Amino acid sequence: MNFKHLYYFWVTARAGGIMRAGEQLHITPQTLSGQIKLLEDRLGRKLFRKSGRQLELTEHGRLALGYADQIFSLGQDLETALRQTRGAQKRLDFRVGVADSVSKSLAYRLLEPALSMAQPVKLLASEGTFDDLLAALALHRLDLVIADEPMPRRVSVKAFNHALGRSVMSFFCAPGLKPRVNGPFPACLDGAPMLVPGASSSVRRQLEGWFARHQVAPVVVGEIDDAALMKAFGREGQGVFMAPRVLEEETCAQFGVSVIGRTDELVEEFYAVSVERRISHPCVQAITDAARGQLFNL
Repeated sequence: MNFKHLYYFWVTARAGGIMRAGEQLHITPQTLSGQIKLLEDRLGRKLFRKSGRQLELTEHGRLALGYADQIFSLGQDLETALRQTRGAQKRLDFRVGVADSVSKSLAYRLLEPALSMAQPVKLLASEGTFDDLLAALALHRLDLVIADEPMPRRVSVKAFNHALGRSVMSFFCAPGLKPRVNGPFPACLDGAPMLVPGASSSVRRQLEGWFARHQVAPVVVGEIDDAALMKAFGREGQGVFMAPRVLEEETCAQFGVSVIGRTDELVEEFYAVSVERRISHPCVQAITDAARGQLFNL
């Protein structure tokens, strides 16, 4: 592909027309149209179509524009990097996605070691569903995805699971709710209001079987994917909720709740998913080392 042709297409799409783009590029509209036509011939797709006197992008044109944005944005990043003062240490971009089912407190504790490295790091963090984050990882828009389950085999993404650790679960309730959940655990949960993770959560699937084994039937008053939101409802006494035991002290202090029971039968596991089989990214290495050696003590 001739990247000069791609650049002409990009400027034209951003300028909104051949005339305005020609003025910016200091070339005639005829020359510019010819260069874009060569790009369309090379790609075998029409990138623009006429709409009255205006040009508008086709579906393929919008797709091409998205890639062109990334290509020329990287070019600008390259220029900036090369113009940096000699000897200055470059800040390392670290793009990470956190599955929305992962506790934000735990996500912070997992990511914090990356910000403590000797090399300056710029953290670019986003949140979303596990499937959406895996799609972004496949397109190399993310360096790492943190999730509470491994990448499933059904997903056709060339990526690798790196186990970070596991935590058994604790159950919490607000002071105002405590009189309703007195008695031995877990029998005290029978008939009690309960906030549970959404159906897609890995620990939710374990929870259903755990209720059945212990013959308890809480009243589920909310199914909430976001762990922080679930704790906020729990703080207000809306229901009993659970969280990883590794966050037990922090949860009690932050939300003013107390532990009513613990179980080793429910386990939440955490994974780092990357496109690397052998970890080489320094931020990912720092995260996995700290998680295994300190946070989860594997």
